[in-house]
Amino acid sequence: MPLAPELKQSVIKDFARSGSDTGSPEVQIALLTSRIKQVATHLREHKQDAHNRRGLVMMVSRRNKLLRYLAKTDPDKYRETIKRLGLRK
Repeated sequence: MPLAPELKQSVIKDFARSGSDTGSPEVQIALLTSRIKQVATHLREHKQDAHNRRGLVMMVSRRNKLLRYLAKTDPDKYRETIKRLGLRK
């Protein structure tokens, strides 16, 4: 269940630092958040899907690592990113 190319491009465009940026922590966190929401929706309907549940746990863990890195290296970008994504209420 990869992200739709249009959705992926719009997320990259919204969070990119420059025109060709696809690897900054902000972009990676935003893409993971979109994917996490998609898989969580799938799991609400398919409760027994253990394989996707494991993938979801791994994605959440990766996103948390990126958030910790961003908080350590650029606290202002961290606060802006979590606010824009609606994380850590």
